[in-house]
Order: sequence, then C-alpha cells, then structure tokens
Amino acid sequence: MASFLKKAPEAPGPAVWISVTLLWGTVFFFTSSLMLGISAGILGTGDFRVSGSEMFRVYLYHIPVLLVFALVAMMVKNLLDPQGRKQVQRQQSVVDGKRERLFVSFAGSIATSFFFTGLTASTYLWSAGFTAIPVNLPIPVVGVASGLNILAGLAASLLVGIVFIIARVGRK
Repeated sequence: MASFLKKAPEAPGPAVWISVTLLWGTVFFFTSSLMLGISAGILGTGDFRVSGSEMFRVYLYHIPVLLVFALVAMMVKNLLDPQGRKQVQRQQSVVDGKRERLFVSFAGSIATSFFFTGLTASTYLWSAGFTAIPVNLPIPVVGVASGLNILAGLAASLLVGIVFIIARVGRK
C-alpha cells in the first residue's frame, strides 16, 4: 500500500497538456485583452476597444488556437525529451519541497504571460475577419501589453505558490 501512495510521477499526457493550456490560456487571454486596451490607451496608437461580448466571441476562436498550441507544444517536448525525464524530475522536486515554494516557476510565468499576450493579439487580428470587430494592434502596443501582462503572470504564480503553502504541497 505504501508503494502505491509514493508512486513516482509520470510525464503528462495529452489530457493534462490540453487542460493546463486551456486553464492558463484562458487566464492570460483575459488579462492580455485588458493589457492590450491599456497599452493602446497609454501609447495613444492602435485601436483596441472591445466589449465583454466581443471579447467572448474572440475567445471562442481562441479555444482552437489553444488546443493546437497544446498539442504542438506536447509534440515538441516529446521530441526533445521522449521519456519525459526532465519533467518528471521537476515534478518530483516540487513534491519533495526542493523547488518553487512561493513563486511557481518565476521565469516560466514571465515567459508565459509575455508569449500569451502575443498569441491573444494574433487571435484578435486573425478573427477580426470573422467577428467584424475592428482591431488595430501595432507591434509597440503588443510589446507594451506583453510587458504589462508580466505583472498578471507573476500575480498568478504567487497565487499558486500561496495555494501550495496552504495545501502544504512539498512539505514532508
């Protein structure tokens, strides 16, 4: 029975990749949308004034983008690390309390929040033809929004870290 409880972590499969990508992709879609509007206002350039219903319509186009992204990312990761050893080692380090006690993947949060802003902007631009929502997102607007969205990524990382502390994840 004890060996069952201490089973070594396994590399995540497609369901985990898809669910995690949908979770974080959804969070960052909405934070990125907010930051794109703020950025356009700060810079006084571009056109990004979307209502809540328009944002939701674009989000419906964003879901398949996230699904494709999750599957491509999983395939690339499997090509680089077919056995998933690095990912399993990372998971085991978190469970053992050797990593990520407060900020969950600090560098990953920065990179993810920055990247997902670009992905969100791309979805808005791509879906504009289908949704008839007028958007104009020059590169500086997306760049500033990506920088602002890092704050959302760090806040999310800190929140997950606090949940880990409360749930006592990584404590022996």
